[in-house]
Amino acid sequence: MNEYLFGTDGVRGRANHSPMDSETALKLGRAAAAVFRNGHHRHRIVIGKDTRLSGYMLETALASGIVSMGTDVMLVGPLPTPGVAFITRGMRADAGIVISGSHNDYRDNGIKFFDRDGYKLSSALEQKIETHFHQMSEAEGRATAGQIGKASHVEDAVGRYIQFLKGSFPQRLALDGLKVVVDCSNGAGYRVAPRVLEELGAQVIAIAATPDGTNINQDCGSLHMEGLSKKVREVGADIGIALDGDADRVILCDETGTVVDGDVIMALCGQMWKKRGLLKKNAIVATVMSNLALDRAMNDLGIQVMRTKVGDRHVVEAMKASGTNFGGEQSGHMIFLDYNTTGDGMLAALQVLVILLEENKPLSALRKIFDPYPQVLLNVKVKEKKELSHIPEIAERIQSIEQELGKNGRFLFRYSGTEMTARIMVEGPDSSKIQQYAEEVSQLINQHLGV
Repeated sequence: MNEYLFGTDGVRGRANHSPMDSETALKLGRAAAAVFRNGHHRHRIVIGKDTRLSGYMLETALASGIVSMGTDVMLVGPLPTPGVAFITRGMRADAGIVISGSHNDYRDNGIKFFDRDGYKLSSALEQKIETHFHQMSEAEGRATAGQIGKASHVEDAVGRYIQFLKGSFPQRLALDGLKVVVDCSNGAGYRVAPRVLEELGAQVIAIAATPDGTNINQDCGSLHMEGLSKKVREVGADIGIALDGDADRVILCDETGTVVDGDVIMALCGQMWKKRGLLKKNAIVATVMSNLALDRAMNDLGIQVMRTKVGDRHVVEAMKASGTNFGGEQSGHMIFLDYNTTGDGMLAALQVLVILLEENKPLSALRKIFDPYPQVLLNVKVKEKKELSHIPEIAERIQSIEQELGKNGRFLFRYSGTEMTARIMVEGPDSSKIQQYAEEVSQLINQHLGV
């Protein structure tokens, strides 16, 4: 049996270990080039990456595999994941590839694919690449000497993406007078984010903007808000913006340093877009992780909240199927389909800055658009991802918790698609009770599956 390459968000793994090694990346590049070949034109694939040390190795191997099949490669270097999607569309490439481990530390990496329209691949297309990967012979599809592809650098990729982001900001507005702290997570947004904000007029203090290949997401970025909150208070900033390693998600903090998560960002943007008449179907798409209070706040505004599985790909699929144009995740993925095809941290941050300017209110006031229900999130490292139906003690306790919560709360359990981690979310009116529930199940998972 061949091992599955693709998980919930591309191919992931430990750097320099299969499947995140040179040998696998080269074969994956060859398989992708074969699948994306469509017609007799000169084919091109964009490759971008974040700032991980292993990105150089994987980039070279992928490019080698692709050009060996007679397809050209366009290298854009470190660029946010949404920037690669934008460049792929803009340059009429046949596909785009992002080398990034997202919010994980530098020891991990990943390879994600976009189609020619900038959308993440369907499961069917991923399966097609995987089939080619496992079944292609060494000689199959290889180009003759004169037809081998070329690899070249797109020198203005960062500038193109910066102009795109600035174009999403209303021409009538400017950020003059606003002091903004931006945490670049020592990742792919370290050049883009400060420049966009500065060119729109803001006074910018950039932190975690000196990547060295090993410090990406290290005590910084959207999963580690302490440093940003502290800096915002220290310098008296109006807002703090935290990106993750590949800058496809954003979490904010207000001028007091209080964290503003993706649910609040969705509520604010949903409200603004409905007020402007831009919100298609008067609906937004969220995942099962979003707080129940989001639904009630949006319903009060005449906005329907549609729910889908966790993952920005599922959000986009639901948006396309329903004809809606805005959705996101509590974790900070925000998708504005009128502008881009995937989660875009800086695009979302700019939308919130528009709200600050137009409402002329601090974020500390705006974030009170709803009072979230108490919610506990716990992550538990596991040695295997075993079906809970095979562990009666855990399954039965979860079932009894769900009965106790009734309609006034929720219990969600899932395994991470990118890490050996079990995720627990409990939501309900009694914060001490839901904490107790989460810790009980966490202990049971440690007991049966813990590392």
